Amino acid sequence: MRKNKERRITGILSKHRRGFGFVIPEDKEETKGRDIFISPEDMESAMDKDKVTVRINSLGAANGLNIEGKIEKIIQRANKEIVGTFVSRRGYGFITPAKSKSSEEVLVLKRDFNGARSGDKVVGEMVRWPAKGRQGEAKIKEILSRKGEAGGDVKALIRAFQVRENFPERVRAEASSIPETLRDEDLEGRRDLRDQSIITIDGADAKDLDDAISVERLPNGNYLLGVHIADVSHYVREGSPLDKEALKRGTSIYLIDWVVPMLPEELSNGICSLHPGEDRLTLSVTMEIDNSGEVVSHEIFKSVIHSKERMVYTDVSDMLEDGDRELIDRYSHIYPQLLLMEELARVLRERRQEKGSLDFDIDEAYITLNENGIPVNVEAAERRVANRIIEEFMLAANETIATHFFHLELPFVYRVHEKPSPDKMVEFKRFLQSLGVQLKGNPEHIHPKALNEVLNEVRDTGKENVVNTVMLRSMKKASYSVDCLGHFGLGMNYYCHFTSPIRRYPDLIIHRIIKETLYGNVYGDRIIALKEKTLEAADNSSMMERKAEELEREVEKLKKAEYMSYHIDEEFDGIISGVASFGFFVEIENTIEGLVKVDSLDDDYYIYEGEAYRFIGRNSRKVYTLGDPVSIRVDSVDLEA
Repeated sequence: MRKNKERRITGILSKHRRGFGFVIPEDKEETKGRDIFISPEDMESAMDKDKVTVRINSLGAANGLNIEGKIEKIIQRANKEIVGTFVSRRGYGFITPAKSKSSEEVLVLKRDFNGARSGDKVVGEMVRWPAKGRQGEAKIKEILSRKGEAGGDVKALIRAFQVRENFPERVRAEASSIPETLRDEDLEGRRDLRDQSIITIDGADAKDLDDAISVERLPNGNYLLGVHIADVSHYVREGSPLDKEALKRGTSIYLIDWVVPMLPEELSNGICSLHPGEDRLTLSVTMEIDNSGEVVSHEIFKSVIHSKERMVYTDVSDMLEDGDRELIDRYSHIYPQLLLMEELARVLRERRQEKGSLDFDIDEAYITLNENGIPVNVEAAERRVANRIIEEFMLAANETIATHFFHLELPFVYRVHEKPSPDKMVEFKRFLQSLGVQLKGNPEHIHPKALNEVLNEVRDTGKENVVNTVMLRSMKKASYSVDCLGHFGLGMNYYCHFTSPIRRYPDLIIHRIIKETLYGNVYGDRIIALKEKTLEAADNSSMMERKAEELEREVEKLKKAEYMSYHIDEEFDGIISGVASFGFFVEIENTIEGLVKVDSLDDDYYIYEGEAYRFIGRNSRKVYTLGDPVSIRVDSVDLEA
């Protein structure tokens, strides 16, 4: 192991409550993409998400051993608050952080309880940072909710992630001043599509309807696909309080039955939402698509629509998959169009897959909560034909817009997904070999088609979910960029996010650029200004997207654990989804994953074979390996994990 005690690196600390942590370098090239392990002894007084300077103790080795370091300096404290559950003891108490992998508990002296009781969700103000052999100390500054109060657990996580839930007064005032109906001047310069058969298809409980679609067959046999997106930029003017707040938020956050919107409800659920039977301003892209799925021509323009129906995924799928006669009769005026949509979506999907687009099929959880916020059901969400129709149409629109603006050489925000690192692909190939699955080609120069072949090979086998998940983890994270770097996962050279400006800021700024370009106003100083604005939007939106995803995962994990706590001693069927030295993970049919500790297997002594991702019984030779079906009994649930 190579030594280098003089090297120093700056990064952000991700600290586990058990005391150790990892520093994520600002410049990943310095560590070849690896994070720096910090032992409890080398932590000093740093806390989760602090910006720190690390002195490298060891650089690891080619076999992937950890890079190890010691925190030398805390450059910036992430926050002076700790959010979590308050637990009272005689004469003192402590706060257990709401984040599952956050810092260790913090002491609260009795004089600083300030009315808090055991089980309350609280905000503590740090008064003393942790140090070697000494706990950090805080005083209670706010009680978010009392023990057992509905939504208190989610509220605590929102606060812990420093998510802006309430809108400032000036933002609310601007939103309230926007007219609830269209005026004559709003329609100037717009193509009138109000007589066309345009519909929306969304989830049953969706309120922010930002995309509508239309499809027709042209006389030459081609398809004409119309994607009509809410013209949010008409109402959210550049530099306004609404715009500045939307930029800070970057994205809407969806927490099961709780939404933290990017825009106030007056816009997100009101004048911008494409409700049926109401005139709405839109930005449209129409695409002529041939029978091979190629876009042969397109047009982008401002429009006004009048949605004819607010369809839901389940109803459309029941008609197209099951031939539900009652629904077909009810929607007879649009049913032929739905059939054409299904046909076109199939054509687009086949072309996309031919080009190497990866089609991950990982089960997502659908969690049902009662009025008290208690999870009463968890099941795998259905991904049916209606979902795929919308997915394909949005992909086509996003690619078309990105291609158009790349060739105009204007400042823009692209959605990019770079090629996976060679090291990750070599590791993934080794993983597949342990399952008896081959990855064709050189893993250091992998093509998405080779990965698609793997996905097709494991489809409808017990290995499908495991392989999908590990492949996804082997990929780089998609992000926003002002540089067009392509999208590896989709197999596209040009891609952007254009279709959801109600809930994503990059889409909103793209709409502004499109509209300015339609009138030829992008030149000179405006080009310089847009370069700055697109760079700021790309960087901030990537950061806020990561925060939103982490918060969404935390809430889902919390509610899954709570749900399983009501099913102690019950049995479930599942698949082994991961193997580690201390045991193996099992994902049951409702998407919930749990750990089976190896020392709980009392019928034999089991030997861990890491490279084969399995345990094997010393006497019985019984094997537990990835993808194996197993039955488990719920023994315990750690609601604080």
